[in-house]
Amino acid sequence: MDRFAKSACTSVMVGKKASLDGSTIISRNEDRLVAIYPKKFMVQPAVRNRHATYKSTYNGLTVPLPATGMRYTATPNIDLKEGINEEDGINAARVGESATESVYANDRVLACDPYVPNGLAEDSMTTLVLPYIHSAREGVQYLGKLVAKYGAAEGNGVQFNDQDEVWYMEIATGHHWVAVRIPDDCYAVAANQIAIEQIDFNDPDNFMWSEGIQRFVTDNQLNPDYGQWNFRHIFGTNTVKDHHYNTPRVWFAQRYFNPEVEQEPESPDMPFIRKPARKISVEDVQFILKSHFDETPYDPLGSGSARDRKRYRAISLSRTANSHILQVRPAAQAHGVQWLAYGIPTFCPHVPFFTNAADTDASYRETPAKIDLNSAYWLYETLAMLVEAHYDEFIQDDLDYQNELMQWAHAKIRQVDKEAAGLTGAELTTYLTKQNHAIAAHFNERTLDFILELIARGTELSRLTFKMDPNL
Repeated sequence: MDRFAKSACTSVMVGKKASLDGSTIISRNEDRLVAIYPKKFMVQPAVRNRHATYKSTYNGLTVPLPATGMRYTATPNIDLKEGINEEDGINAARVGESATESVYANDRVLACDPYVPNGLAEDSMTTLVLPYIHSAREGVQYLGKLVAKYGAAEGNGVQFNDQDEVWYMEIATGHHWVAVRIPDDCYAVAANQIAIEQIDFNDPDNFMWSEGIQRFVTDNQLNPDYGQWNFRHIFGTNTVKDHHYNTPRVWFAQRYFNPEVEQEPESPDMPFIRKPARKISVEDVQFILKSHFDETPYDPLGSGSARDRKRYRAISLSRTANSHILQVRPAAQAHGVQWLAYGIPTFCPHVPFFTNAADTDASYRETPAKIDLNSAYWLYETLAMLVEAHYDEFIQDDLDYQNELMQWAHAKIRQVDKEAAGLTGAELTTYLTKQNHAIAAHFNERTLDFILELIARGTELSRLTFKMDPNL
């Protein structure tokens, strides 16, 4: 398998009673191993009476497809050599999926149940699951059956949400996994490390697991604990790399949502699930996905020591392929919203799109391999480079630009909700599709204007500026 396959991401999940407006939220930064990893944003149409077989261009996994599948949104690769990697979206039943958060099992459990090289990998999970599920719970069940049949090619964490529930599933070995329902009044953060803790095998309403997992652990003498069954302890890792690459991201997010809690960035014992100190807004989730240890000594863009600024891996990275927030709102606002950011999340806005749509704007669905400012992907990559190149001079203007667009987005969503209140069926889908095009146009135009402004200002900052001394 090639170096592009797995993604090193950060995920944030929010239950409906923990969110500001009663939405369920799943979100993630899709981070890759290279800075330029072009993506598209598409609506995949519903299918009927289909007779087709899916084959992964990444590892050759071959799966017969159901005859019927729902419409769904997705952010696939433009280069299919590395797999389609549709990654994230919301389907016509208003069920969201974000796949995947790469996780890593320890050598003991992998020796007993190794990965299956041509099994289910990240590149296939959204394509093979999202069109066929009608609830978050069903998402876990459906994916679990695929793992049982084909095996897993790698370790992955997968998020699902619907109007009522948020589920997080961790596939640790070739055939074993667990899943937990995030309580309605709680949030959870995952960062490339097996995170799920104790499993209550007497509570199938809130936990799910692979068939035979208890026997697997017992027969192979894998449980290091007395008197508890902790998935993180049994299947996970706790290494120096974890303490610098993974746990500090969880620490920063929990520090923001629960400032009253004192923890250390390298602690291996931070809980996976917490109740927040206050209700969580979409902007709060954006802040975490955009963050880089802001206002701490560990900020790579800050004023800490050279050692501290390189000590920990930040959440927002130059190699973030896309940052997404999947918001399934209460029944009164029946339109799911997919917030999508290209470029480095720190410097670029999350753009809201209604997922009950027939297509996406050409600037999002047509991404060329080389730079083109008519493409949203390249537009935001360009913006991010310009702002970071003159960070001290441009960052406040960039924050003002993002705040301006976020205020516009909230006003637009309210307007659309009001105007769409009496619409149903195809009429509603047509209306929301039109609004998505208007949203894309507004963000694209404002961003291009801002880029041109920064270029003009940036020329004045050149070190090759020279002013003639009039006394010479």
